[in-house]
Amino acid sequence: MARIAGVDIPNEKRVVISLTYIFGIGRSTASKILKAVEIDEDKRVKDLSEDELTKIRLEVQKYRIEGDLRREVALNIKRLQEIGSYRGIRHRRGLPVRGQRTRTNARTRKGPRRTIANKKMASKG
Repeated sequence: MARIAGVDIPNEKRVVISLTYIFGIGRSTASKILKAVEIDEDKRVKDLSEDELTKIRLEVQKYRIEGDLRREVALNIKRLQEIGSYRGIRHRRGLPVRGQRTRTNARTRKGPRRTIANKKMASKG
């Protein structure tokens, strides 16, 4: 496995896909990086030379990735919470932040359903 920015990227996959294993690098950024270092996207990681890997490592260093990016995101969320903005309050309560409905759905943010004792749905009849 090749190691770029402290992350082991898979050998068997295409380079453009392997780079997305690094936090903060998606498909478009991976394509930009490979275009900048003039490496074919269809090439497999195992077929890269040490020289090509070094070029990729140097190009990746120009981006904010992994620990720095995670820290920045965490600080942004913390700032929103401290100033008491709507988004900050939603983060604090573990509810959806981007305007999704919460009456139904929202289970990813809210977690598993908690049943409330003696609460029945109003019956028609």
